[in-house]
Amino acid sequence: MEPQIILTCPTCHQPIQSEFYFCPNCGTKLKQASLSVTIFSQIVLYSFSIILPLICFIFANRWKGITYLKSKDPKEKQIGIIACTLLALSTIITIYLAYVLTERMIQSSINSINTDFNF
Repeated sequence: MEPQIILTCPTCHQPIQSEFYFCPNCGTKLKQASLSVTIFSQIVLYSFSIILPLICFIFANRWKGITYLKSKDPKEKQIGIIACTLLALSTIITIYLAYVLTERMIQSSINSINTDFNF
């Protein structure tokens, strides 16, 4: 017969169960809740990773890629790695496209100025 382990809250010392995330008496956070690894949550995270550079990182505080990356669970960590990779690639592509489009606009303006002066 296994001896029953009695857990107590580190703050208020009330008995708690091992599956509790918060103490029901004082509300102290006892452990971190697991991150969602459903296909829907992955699609949302990956999509957000791709469009985040396009919206200039305005909503970066809502991006959970780093939280997944720091997780100890291998599945959550893998999701974080994919999200960070997508974010990096999307950022590089956004910067490249901004550079190319700016160069084209500048070249177009120069050509326009040159044709105006060539009577």
